[in-house]
Parts: sequence; structure tokens; C-alpha cells
Amino acid sequence: MKIFENKTVLITGGTRGIGKAIGLRLAAEGANIAIAGKTAEPNPKLEGTIYSAAEEIAAAGNGKVLPLQGDIRFEDQIQAIVVKTVETFGGIDILINNASAINLSATEQTEPKRFDLMHNINVRGTFLMSQACIPHLKQAHNPHILNLSPPLNLDSRWFAPHLAYTMSKYGMSMIILGLAEELRQYRIAANALWPKTTIATAAVKNLLGGDFLIQRSRTPEIVADAAFYILQKPSFETTGNFFIDEDVLHQEGITDLGKYAINPDQKLMNDLFL
Repeated sequence: MKIFENKTVLITGGTRGIGKAIGLRLAAEGANIAIAGKTAEPNPKLEGTIYSAAEEIAAAGNGKVLPLQGDIRFEDQIQAIVVKTVETFGGIDILINNASAINLSATEQTEPKRFDLMHNINVRGTFLMSQACIPHLKQAHNPHILNLSPPLNLDSRWFAPHLAYTMSKYGMSMIILGLAEELRQYRIAANALWPKTTIATAAVKNLLGGDFLIQRSRTPEIVADAAFYILQKPSFETTGNFFIDEDVLHQEGITDLGKYAINPDQKLMNDLFL
């Protein structure tokens, strides 16, 4: 029997990048995957839709896949995503809060709508999605919440270049800090995971550094492999951690990470918060 057989995993922002990679990895281990995302129609600037991602994930394993169009800025859509997942699979074992918005503007250049978008998705959406899933996670065996957010570090150098974005990502991390303790009595794990290096995603290519940065990044599979190891750990003893993908793999005895590099000839770029 595969490790995640009969487990149901709900992933926000599962259409592409890290979210889809985690879906593929856990599906290969037998999990049922519900992917929530906004993209239902092809977009020339963004790879894939929830339906194309669902096809790829379905092909990766023998579990079932449920594509769900939804925007986690709206609580009625969050409720609909959770209700449909539970109706389809009978429960929720793992929640991956991956959906996120990024804008690296300095304070004077941060438009109110960009500030609101980041906080409504990264903080409010993550909080309300977690809240909606808790009653179902309480019924699960070895339940986990995993946020894709950085370790908390109040050094001002992490805030000064992009204050609004840092606040929103640290908001996701503060949710982990609180939920880990709040949910300990229910044996629900709450952990964060963040990459050591930049990851080759649409956000990195379109918003951060184009092909120059992509060539100095790792593939999303390194984060997915780290998530795979975290999520099989006992929930009652593995909670409140701010994991770094590279460290997780090293602890599992995996030290050769060369296969994850987009271009092995280029020096890797450290992530924003590390």
C-alpha cells in the first residue's frame, strides 16, 4: 500500500508551479487530490488550467483528482471548495495553503489594490481556508496543514525592500505559529515550508527576473519532495516547524540535489527570505 493511499489532499493554487508539483508527487503515492485554482480558461501568460493540471495529476497515480475553480478571496467560494472536496472524497486529511500573490514594490510604489490582493489571498484566504478545513481535519488520521511561507525573522532587511509583500507572507507564517499551538490538542500538525533557492515558476519568470533568474533556480519538484517527507511524519510530534526544502531532504539522507537545478552550470540564487 502506498503511503498516501486513501488520503485526501486539498491544494490551493494547484494549477501550476509548486502547487501542481506537490499534487503530482502525492498522487504518485496514491493520494486523492483536490486542486483549487482560478484559471479555468487558457491564458497566454500562464501555463495550464485547473483541468489540464488535473489531467496530469490523474495520470501520475491511481487516486482520484477533483479540479475546483475558486478564488480564496471570497469565503463563499472557500466553503464551496471544502464542501465539494468532502462530498467527493469523504473528508480532508491534508491542506496545502499554496495560493499566493506577489508584488515586490517599494512602499511608495505599492498600489492599494496590490496591497489588498496580497493580503486578501496570502493572509485572509489562508486563514479562512484553514478555518474551513479544521472540522474535517479533526476527523482525519494524521492530519496536516502545510503553508508555503518563509521562516519568521524580524530583521528589518527582510521588510525594507518590499514591505507589503513581506507582511503578507509573514502573515501566512504567523498563521502556522498560532495554529500549531491551537490545534495541538487535536493532533493536527501545522507547518510551513519554504525553498532555499528561487524556484522556476511563472512568478519568478514573469515578475522577478525572467530567464536570467530561471537559469539560476531549481525546479518545483524539490519543494514537492520536501512536502512528501513532511506530510508523512506523525502529526502529533511534527508541528510548528518552519522547514526549508533543502534541509528536509538532507535530513532524509538526500544530499545530491543536482537533479533539481534548471541549469547545473549556473550558481543558484538564494530565495528572498533566506
